[in-house]
Amino acid sequence: MSMNVGPADESGEDQLNNTINTTPLVDVMLVLLIIFLITIPVVTQTIKLQLPLERNIPLQTKPENIVIAVNREGELFWNIERLPDIETLVRRLKVESVKEPQPEVHIRGDQEVRYEAVGRVVVACQRAGIFKVGFITEPPARGGVQQ
Repeated sequence: MSMNVGPADESGEDQLNNTINTTPLVDVMLVLLIIFLITIPVVTQTIKLQLPLERNIPLQTKPENIVIAVNREGELFWNIERLPDIETLVRRLKVESVKEPQPEVHIRGDQEVRYEAVGRVVVACQRAGIFKVGFITEPPARGGVQQ
């Protein structure tokens, strides 16, 4: 708290101004008001729920899933059967795309394969009308070191 000394009066004595400077107090109150206005809606808009406790299952292999593999040289494999070209893949995917429910296509691409080869498989799935396309990867080894 501070005291301001006013101008001297006729008798030559200084007058004391004993009012409190409230400007810093108002500044602090405005900052607190803004903080409360921002945080209160976030806190009050939550609904108390008991969420299910489940682990994420990364892959559920179903017999109807189609696994297409692309090796380092860009060769295509339908499960373990080698396909001669991309047009054969499109024809086989068109047969699968009319099934109910439509199977999922899982693409396994070698780490060293060119992106172009995997991209051709994705385009083939689009041309055949396959809606669910996923990529199969392996989680990194523990400790961050891959073998």
